Amino acid sequence: MKIVVVTSNPNKAREVAAFFEGVCEVEHVPLECPEFRHDDVGEIAREKARFAFEQLQVPLIADDTGFFIPALCGFPGPYAAYVLERIGLEGIVRLMEGKDDRSAYFETAIALADGSGVRVFRGRIDGRVVEPRGEGGFGYDPIFEVAGRTLAELPLAEKSRISHRGRALDALKAWLAAGQR
Repeated sequence: MKIVVVTSNPNKAREVAAFFEGVCEVEHVPLECPEFRHDDVGEIAREKARFAFEQLQVPLIADDTGFFIPALCGFPGPYAAYVLERIGLEGIVRLMEGKDDRSAYFETAIALADGSGVRVFRGRIDGRVVEPRGEGGFGYDPIFEVAGRTLAELPLAEKSRISHRGRALDALKAWLAAGQR
């Protein structure tokens, strides 16, 4: 079996490939999809997958991830990539100054598109915002702590097992294993 991953982010493609290593082949297609806007990452992933399937006409997955901080009314939410580009990790840490509630969560939605339509699989991980630590990962990983370590401090295999993306991929994998295709 082969999974085609459509993303312009090579880090995401690398995580998906690591997750499915030894199970199936993963092909990365760096197709630029329009930036759909919605408060629900599942709807964004659905539209990306629908667009990519129309372009490529092969079964594929596309995803979207949001980073939600309750003390900031859910900001940056589904606009995490844009916010990271604009204010960086330092900006998020600065916004959290003086906040007692440091909780945060990532949510990933992975959309599988094929000739029969689009299905969405979700994963979420809860943690807290901390000062940057660690050398691995990407994006918000250095400031997102789970069980005493940031995602940037975890080896990729361990991160893939517990992460929001890993949980969404687990849901997809279980669905595929059940022969739902």
